[in-house]
Amino acid sequence: MPARPSVLYVTDLAYPARGRRYCDEDILLTSRLRADFDLALCHPRDAAALMDGFDAVVVRNSGPVLHYREAHDAFRARATAHGTRVYNPLTGRGDMAGKQYLLDLTRDGHPVIPTVDRPEDLHRLPETDLYAVKPRDGADSIGLRFLTRGELATLPRPADATGPHQGDGLHQGDVLVQPRIDFRYEVSFYYVDDTFQYALHAPDPERRWVLEPYEPTGADLAFARRFIDWNTLDHGIQRVDACRTREGDLLLVELEDLNPYLSLDLLDEPTRDTFVAAMTASLHRFLDTTPRA
Repeated sequence: MPARPSVLYVTDLAYPARGRRYCDEDILLTSRLRADFDLALCHPRDAAALMDGFDAVVVRNSGPVLHYREAHDAFRARATAHGTRVYNPLTGRGDMAGKQYLLDLTRDGHPVIPTVDRPEDLHRLPETDLYAVKPRDGADSIGLRFLTRGELATLPRPADATGPHQGDGLHQGDVLVQPRIDFRYEVSFYYVDDTFQYALHAPDPERRWVLEPYEPTGADLAFARRFIDWNTLDHGIQRVDACRTREGDLLLVELEDLNPYLSLDLLDEPTRDTFVAAMTASLHRFLDTTPRA
């Protein structure tokens, strides 16, 4: 009888996410994945040291990378050097690679909340009472502030900065600035590989993680699909977060392709079972089609 594939499942079971219980979701997923894989769990800080003993590494609810940046960089470097099979693959162009994609998508005219990172580009943003200012490498709303345009000039300058914009408050590579959008609600679309699984939305803009099932229209799915196609990941789990404006349009908020929380506890049992089956099949395809160096 052939040996079953072995999987190192990376999660931070103790991460105190607001409005979510990461540990419950990963306990559920690992209990189901064990039917097909020999599986062990580890903290993201331990992944680089342990991963060589497994056929693949699955990164799930591992928390914001900024809490363990050095360990994460070491994990990526070692996985790349050793040809380790990582799910999601490390080629993601969304949050996995930082927030640069928001600038790229804005520049290329995609339906995304307009985003800039340079003082000379502030005029590209629509006029609004408040602007969202967030760290370029931020996550989970860590470091998020709302400022007026005048207050943008008060953003601190890094101590080692030099150049023509010294002292003007907004500095390339430091923070991102977006207009605060008066939206009706947020909605998330969940995918395994390139296949849509389900959607959830937050009817109350002030309660991001109080989610309800959402039945997407064809136009909604076309919106989400354009970002799945743009990301070009052959395997993995992705979440496309968007907001519905007062005018009825959808704008991308985030393309989460590193460790998207899935809110599986909010799904009915058939939808949850379908998702787990899709993830299991995706992992098998990934192992069957991705050579190990």
